[in-house]
Amino acid sequence: MTETTTTPTAADALGLIFAENSRVVDALRSASASVLDDAASLLAAAPRVFVLGAGRSGLALKMTAMRLMHLGLTVHVVGEVTSPAIAAGDVLLAASGSGTTDAIVRAAEKAHSVDASIVALTTAPESPLGQVAAVTVVIPAAAKQDHAGQVSAQYSGGLFEQAVLLVGDALFHTLWQASGATADQLWPRHANLE
Repeated sequence: MTETTTTPTAADALGLIFAENSRVVDALRSASASVLDDAASLLAAAPRVFVLGAGRSGLALKMTAMRLMHLGLTVHVVGEVTSPAIAAGDVLLAASGSGTTDAIVRAAEKAHSVDASIVALTTAPESPLGQVAAVTVVIPAAAKQDHAGQVSAQYSGGLFEQAVLLVGDALFHTLWQASGATADQLWPRHANLE
């Protein structure tokens, strides 16, 4: 008897990715609801918000930065040439699955040293990033180097990076609804030099 295997289709992959993200969202809603609200409160009260992540996590946080800017917050992407010095009262929103990414940990430690607050998105609350953060959102996803496939069947930190985007959009949505602003009121802040 010969064994046949079929290659999963893109539709199969989409179902798997959706199922994994649904599991992460359910876990965050039950275990981290108050932590997410704490993160939103810090962002809302900050004079300025800085975002920092490496690779795909950084790209996801850039999307969050854009939405927070649409809301009217003063937002900077760390590493961009127009990003100023962080100061007391500011918030650094940082993502690192492992919580040990050198540049992100160094930036978080610097932010902490000037009395800025850190909101960390990580899979590892006991990591250096998690330890320096005022608010740590623990995302139950596989870290980038976890290749065993027990937490996620996706490659590398794919599930974590997707969750960073979802958490960022949830934070934005929370702040938007609390602001009372309409979509039409946010629209003029969209880029018009495209």
